Amino acid sequence: MITSPTDVLSTAPSRPGQHLPSVKARQDALLTTCPTWQASTLHETLDLMAKRHPSRPLVITDQKVWTYQDIQTWSCQIAAGLQANGVQAGDHVALLMGNFPEFVAVKFGISRAGAVAVPINFLNRRDELGYVLKQSDAVLLITMDQFRGLNYLQFLDELAPQWTKHAGGTAFPKLQQVIVFPCSGHEVPADAKQLANFGKDAPLLDSQHPGPHSNCDIIYTSGTTGTPKGVMITHDMMLRTAFGSTWGRAFEDGRRIVFSLPMYHVYGYVEGLLACLFVGGAIIPQIRFDAKETLEGIEKHGATDVLLIPTMTLALLDELKKTTYTLPTLTSVISSGGRAPAYIWQEIVTYLHPQEITTGYGMTEVTASSTVTRPDDPFDRLLNTNGRLREVGPAGDPSLGQRLVVYRVVNPETGVDVEPGDMGELLAKGPGVTAGYYNKPEATAEAFTADGWFRTGDLGRIDENHYLTLMGRSKESYRCGGEQVMPTEIEDLLVTHPAVLQAHVVPVPHERMGEVGCAFVVWRDGHQTSPQSLIDFCADNLSRFKVPQYILALRADQIPVTPSGRARKFLLVQMALKELQQG
Repeated sequence: MITSPTDVLSTAPSRPGQHLPSVKARQDALLTTCPTWQASTLHETLDLMAKRHPSRPLVITDQKVWTYQDIQTWSCQIAAGLQANGVQAGDHVALLMGNFPEFVAVKFGISRAGAVAVPINFLNRRDELGYVLKQSDAVLLITMDQFRGLNYLQFLDELAPQWTKHAGGTAFPKLQQVIVFPCSGHEVPADAKQLANFGKDAPLLDSQHPGPHSNCDIIYTSGTTGTPKGVMITHDMMLRTAFGSTWGRAFEDGRRIVFSLPMYHVYGYVEGLLACLFVGGAIIPQIRFDAKETLEGIEKHGATDVLLIPTMTLALLDELKKTTYTLPTLTSVISSGGRAPAYIWQEIVTYLHPQEITTGYGMTEVTASSTVTRPDDPFDRLLNTNGRLREVGPAGDPSLGQRLVVYRVVNPETGVDVEPGDMGELLAKGPGVTAGYYNKPEATAEAFTADGWFRTGDLGRIDENHYLTLMGRSKESYRCGGEQVMPTEIEDLLVTHPAVLQAHVVPVPHERMGEVGCAFVVWRDGHQTSPQSLIDFCADNLSRFKVPQYILALRADQIPVTPSGRARKFLLVQMALKELQQG
């Protein structure tokens, strides 16, 4: 009988490489360096680790390796540049950048200057970028010139003409400066300030830092209104959660983590970059996901861990079925962040053959993962759960069983707790839960119950051993390739098309992406267009993960509605599945 991934590995071909000590031994080792929790800021944690491990690599790329001391020095330069450009403690600095080493230096530099980072999804289109810049009250923007076919400087030209001279202008009156990181090889305006020289000749001034319990990040996620909401997270929340990843997955000294998950999102940022700090480890960030390049990166740079979402895992497995990689250093795999076919876990063992596999559940509002399977859990926990409520050792709250986040499961209609193992809506509470959304008091009030529990919008159950299993969503949002999608944003766009009278978007299962959108449309009288033209219309105006894969047309009287006239979306899901099955 298979009880754990290790049992499966015992029947797999042997390979060279390290063997991990027990989970307990690794956690005991973590206690020697962090016996009690001391609240600190992001840059203070970097400084501590740079003192312990100055010459160890922190960021590894194919072109260059940056040590802890290198990143520390670079972040000081960035902080000096921010100060020289008028950024003060508590100001908001927007960051639009892929997984370049510059992202790491800028992130710690913003912290060192006492400012708050506003990392922006680099898939955002013009209007989405404009919304975040304005809503976040950003005073400075550091942006790539172009990336993945998107021209951010052109977006700025259209949103804030003469931005090189007047920054945000009348469109974004609080935006005082734009700094460009040229990464595409194209020319940038001659009068644009560039990141390469940013802060080089400026002194780093002492500043009154707001401290570890102030916000370090405002991370935008789609909300119930269909417009993004800025989740406020403090330094202490980020670092406690990152240490929780180190503890829960039992990191060994010097762990090397490869990932292409964007660091504007909590998965790659917290579970990768920040978590590795506590063991003097390194990240191997990749600019974009490519299965072959990920596997080559593991081999070339001696990665011991890889962060994945199910779509990436499936692509790696496909590549491994075609080509042989030895991956001698890889010991750990986490695949999380979306729906996954049941067979994926056995194939991870068969083709990646790590010593440990984990999965989990979380969201931005609870500062990344709040449940995780233990590395030594029985194998069926991977098959049937989304992990146990995460214990984070000394970083946890003793009154919550050394956790940062705990959950209640309640009846969605009555708010009354259900019996253990029964399904209901998941409510979260604890020091890992956000205080709310920036500049959105109404959305914040709606997100919490009267007694202070955060409404996740997810349906699930928790068993007597504190393992959580997701069952669906009480909200209408869904995840496509690990990214959260709010249907109302797509619907609002579709009804601006001259042929569309009504639009109703629902998720349908997809083997690789987890879920994709299916849009039901009602044509305007005398108008009609092809499904592909509507898909192209969405692609021109939305991030790729928001673009629906299917368009289905109905008459208005075929839309199932409530007595108040709202579409009954669970019935639309059933209709979509039936239609798609019929071909």
